[in-house]
Amino acid sequence: MDNLFILDINPSIDMPTVEEQIKEIQDEMDKTQKNKNTQHHLGKLKAKISRLRDEAEKRRSSGGATGKSYAVRKSGNATIGFVGFPSVGKSTLLTKITEAKSEIAAYEFTTLDVIPGVMTYRGAKIQVLDMPGMVKGAATGRGRGREILSVIRSLDIVVLFLDVYNIHWEVLEKELYASAVRLNGRPPDINLSKKDRGGIEIHPTLELTKIDIELAEDIVREYGFINADVVIREDVTEDQLIDFLSGNRVYIPSLLVLNKIDMVDPYQLAKLKRKLKGWKVIPISADKEIGIAEFKEDIYSMLDFINIFMKPQSKPADMKEPMVVKSDSTVGMICEIIHRDFRRRFRYATVWGNSAKFPGQMVGLEHELADGDILTIVVKRG
Repeated sequence: MDNLFILDINPSIDMPTVEEQIKEIQDEMDKTQKNKNTQHHLGKLKAKISRLRDEAEKRRSSGGATGKSYAVRKSGNATIGFVGFPSVGKSTLLTKITEAKSEIAAYEFTTLDVIPGVMTYRGAKIQVLDMPGMVKGAATGRGRGREILSVIRSLDIVVLFLDVYNIHWEVLEKELYASAVRLNGRPPDINLSKKDRGGIEIHPTLELTKIDIELAEDIVREYGFINADVVIREDVTEDQLIDFLSGNRVYIPSLLVLNKIDMVDPYQLAKLKRKLKGWKVIPISADKEIGIAEFKEDIYSMLDFINIFMKPQSKPADMKEPMVVKSDSTVGMICEIIHRDFRRRFRYATVWGNSAKFPGQMVGLEHELADGDILTIVVKRG
């Protein structure tokens, strides 16, 4: 009789979930003493956690959202958002600078939805979003955190909103960082090109002092690249390299509003501002309407708007009411603002001003405009 082999498979033994894998790696990192000898090992573990988190987020997105979500239609020339803890005065400021009505009360979680309003200033229409108060753990979904953070990722400016009784901005920044939002940052100057053979090769254009070549190679390999040339043009950290490889980071300008300054004396206010060193701080009292004019001007300046004067064909330009647009706007973008069919029916445009090589230059949809330009758009009939 032939020998009979029985394969015993235990169905109760499951593969660890992504969350379990992340926790296991995080536990290992927490137990590992941080020094020069462990830097390489910790860097690889950090890259592994980042990759797993990216995979988990993609899986959540592809699986479809469950429950209520915050769907906000963008409008105006730009969109900013108030990000802060519950009951710091976000809703009060919104009602002072826009026509929006956001419920106001001195207790937590008053605002349960994203409340939009429009602030009109110097010809610009700036959409302002008052979001539910953020709590610690938002990046992992606590307090509807993921829905709030998905809206934040689309903002033109993040306004970190604090009051004089709670200036722990680092908690807010940590939650945003965990959700791939980089405040006041920029993408690292790195380029990656796949190739057929030769393995991973790192080509720095300057001396790297924050990461060694071997660790950089291992981090690139962790993201699934086998053969690639990586050109690094600045002295990056391992976190910046991971950000580049993830490809899902957003870099958003930010400033900090410090509310309820009427509750402290000038000495206390100066002390608080010193603790917020490194931030652009706008002290206000939304309730007493102190500092609101400065807030509007700073927001307008940060958005870097330009004025474009429209000239109908064969008629004088309208030099009294310019069109306010972002500084990187193209003729095609102006077409979309004027009418949804203008891009489709576009024939050509003529430009006078700083962006033109000569007065009345004929340009196409991709032409980038400059402040003070005079623009004529010619479209097909019908």
